[in-house]
Amino acid sequence: MRRPQRPRPTPDDAEPSPVRGNLPAELDAFVGRDDELAELEPLLRESRLVTVAGVAGVGKTRFVTRFAALMEKRYCDGVWMAELSDVHDPALLEHALVDALGLTDHTSRPPRAMLVEHCAERRLLLVVDGFEHLAGPCAELVRELLRRSPRLQVLAAGRRPLRVDGELTFPLAPMSEDDGLELFARRAAAVRPGFRLTDGDLETARELCRRLDGIPLALELAAGRLRALTTEQVLQRLDDRFRLLTGGSPSALPRHQTLRTAIGWSHELCAPEQRLLWARLSVFAGQFDLEAVEYICSGPGLPAGSVLDVLDELLAQSLVLREDAAAGSRYRLLDTVREYGAEWLRATGDAERLRRRHRDWYLGLATWCELDWFSPRQAEAAARIDGELPNLRRAMECSMENPEEVHLAQYLAGTLWFYWVGCGRLSEGRHWLDHVLEEDSPYDHSRLKALWVLGYVAVLQGDPAGAVSALQECREEGERTGDATAVAYAVHRTGCLSIVTDDPARAEELLREALGRYREIGEMNSNVLMAQVELGMAVAFRGDLDEAAAICDEVREICEDHGERWALAYALYVLGYAALRSGLGRRARRMLGESLSIAHAFHDLLGTALALELLALVTVTEGDAAEAAVLQGAADRIWPSVGLRLFGSAHYGRPRAECEERARAELGGERYDAERRSGRRLDPKAAVARAVRAGEENGDEGCAEDGAAGERAPGEGTPGGAGAAGETRRPAASRTTGRGGPELG
Repeated sequence: MRRPQRPRPTPDDAEPSPVRGNLPAELDAFVGRDDELAELEPLLRESRLVTVAGVAGVGKTRFVTRFAALMEKRYCDGVWMAELSDVHDPALLEHALVDALGLTDHTSRPPRAMLVEHCAERRLLLVVDGFEHLAGPCAELVRELLRRSPRLQVLAAGRRPLRVDGELTFPLAPMSEDDGLELFARRAAAVRPGFRLTDGDLETARELCRRLDGIPLALELAAGRLRALTTEQVLQRLDDRFRLLTGGSPSALPRHQTLRTAIGWSHELCAPEQRLLWARLSVFAGQFDLEAVEYICSGPGLPAGSVLDVLDELLAQSLVLREDAAAGSRYRLLDTVREYGAEWLRATGDAERLRRRHRDWYLGLATWCELDWFSPRQAEAAARIDGELPNLRRAMECSMENPEEVHLAQYLAGTLWFYWVGCGRLSEGRHWLDHVLEEDSPYDHSRLKALWVLGYVAVLQGDPAGAVSALQECREEGERTGDATAVAYAVHRTGCLSIVTDDPARAEELLREALGRYREIGEMNSNVLMAQVELGMAVAFRGDLDEAAAICDEVREICEDHGERWALAYALYVLGYAALRSGLGRRARRMLGESLSIAHAFHDLLGTALALELLALVTVTEGDAAEAAVLQGAADRIWPSVGLRLFGSAHYGRPRAECEERARAELGGERYDAERRSGRRLDPKAAVARAVRAGEENGDEGCAEDGAAGERAPGEGTPGGAGAAGETRRPAASRTTGRGGPELG
C-alpha cells in the first residue's frame, strides 16, 4: 500500500478539481501502526463495512483517518468523514452525515432520502467516527445505506462494533513498545524543544510506556508533563497514582482502568483552579473560543481575569487542544477528557448552573450574529454560527428540557433564520423549528417568530401547505396579541409564496402591504430588502422592467451602504433578469456573475441555481449554445438539493425553456443532451468557477456597449429610475426613514 502522491499544481486554465473528501489534515506526525495499516487493507476488500474497535484513547480516530488518506485514490467520489461525538440527538444523525458529505438540501425530503440518493451510484468511502452513544440508530442507518448503495463502503471507528450483517471488526490494540516509545519521544520534544531519549533515561521511558500499556492518549498526557518534570519523576508519580486511582469495576478491562488512571493522574497533578476549569469546560460541545470560556466558566473559585492563564496551563498539558481557524484560535477537549471533566462537574453540584450559563451565552451569540447579518460582518457571522453549531444545538436541547424555558429554544431557532435560509441549512432548520413548536407555549414574540421562520423555510422547500399553515397561524395570533412585527413578517412571506406559485399580482399586493407594515414599525434588515427584491421580481413578471430595476437599484444602494451581500445577490439577479429581457446581454452577465459569486460564497444553493439558469440564457444569446447547455446541466445537478426545479413556476421556468429551445435548435438534440450531461458532472464549485471565468473572458465592458445606440438599461433615464451607468440613486417616489424601511410612495 502506497501513500497518496502529492497532487500536481493545476494549470490556470484547467477545470478546478472536484471536492473528493473532507479528511482533516494531519497537524503532527503520524507515528507507527504500519503493520496494522497493512492488515486492515484486505478486510476492506473483503467487506463493505469494517469497524475499528478499541478502548478510549487507543487512537482509533487518528488510525482510521490515516488509513482513509492512504486509500483516497481508490474512491472516485471521495473519502468523507462523519464525526458523531458531538451529535447527541438521534434525530440529528442523518443531518450530521448530510453535513459530512457536503450536501445541501432545501427540500422537505427527509435527509435519509437525500443520503440514499446521493450514495446510490457513487463509489465513495464513508468514515464514521465516535458513534457509541448512537450505536443503534447509526447501525440502522448504515445498514440501509449499504443495502441501497452497492458501491458504498463504510469504515467505522468506535469502542464497540455496529453489529450490522456482513460487518468485519478490526480490534485496534495499544501501540507496540517501540511505536509507543517513538510517540512519547516525539510528543515530548514538542513540549520541551531539544528533548532526546539518551541511554540514561531510555529504559525509564520504556518502563513508562509499558506501565501506560501503549495507549496513545496516556502517552501524550505523560509527555506533556515533561515541560516541568524529568522522565524519572513522571514514572515515580505515575507509580503513586496507579495505587491511588485504581477505581472502577473489578471486571473492567485493565486497559480501561489504565486509561482512567492516566487521566486521573493528570487531573491529580493539576492545580485546583485547573481542575475547576477542566470540569467547567466539559459543558461545551465541539469547539469553543476564549470569550465563551471567560463568560461561562468564570465564577466562584475562578475569577474571569485568571481564566486565560489557567486555560494556557491546560493547553500546555495537552488536556485542551488548540485549533486555528479563519475566525481565530479555538479550543476543544478530547471526548475522554471531556467525559472525565463532566463527572467532576456533576460531583461539584454546579452542572445545572453551568449549562444555563452556556445556554445564555449562545442565545446572546445568536442575537449578535443576527444583527451582524445586516452589516459588513455578514460573512463572519455566517462562519461564526457554522463553527458554533454543536453548542447552539446543545443550547436548544437545554431549553427544551424545562417547559418554562421552551420559549428560549423557540427564540433561538427563530433567530437563526439567516443561517437556515442564507447558508444552505434549510433541512436542519426545519427540524429544529418543527421540534420547538411541538411544545405548548404562549403565543409570545418568540413563538410567533419561529412560526414565520418555519413558513419561510417551508416556502423555499416547496411545501406550500406547511407554509400556509404556519404563516396563517402566525398572522392570526399576531393580530390577536398585537404583535405588529409578526404580522408584517407573515404577510411578507405569504407574498413570497404567491410569487413562486405564479400569482404575481397577489404577490405584489401582499409585498407592498408588508413593506408598509415594516415602515410603520421601523424595521430595516435583510428581510425588508428581500421583500423589495421579491416585489421587483413580481413587477418584472408583470412586464414592467423599468420599475423592477428601479426597486432593485434602491436595494443595491442600501446593501452597499450597510455592507449587506446576501440580499444584494438576489437584487442583482432581478437586475440581470430585467437587463436580459431588455436585450442588454453584457449588463445581464455582469449582474448575474456577481450574484452567482455571492450566493456560492454563502453556500446558498437556491441563489446559485437561479443565477446559473439565467446565465445559460445569456450564454446562448451570445452564440455559445454548447456552453449554455453545460450551464443548464450544472443547474440540473443542484436543483434536487434545493427543491422543485424553479419552484415549478411558469414565470421562473420560461427563461430555461427558451434557452433549451435555442440550444437544441443550434446543436441538435444529441449534442445538446451530451453537453448537458457534461454539465451535470460539475460540482457547484467547478460550475461557478467556469461561469465566472466565462464572464471575465467576455470582457463585461459595461452596459453602454449593449444593444443599439441610444438603448437604455431598465430604469436608466426614466422617471423614478436609476441614473446612468456607474451612477445610482434612489427612485424619486421613494425615500428612506432614518431607522426603518424604505417608504414606497
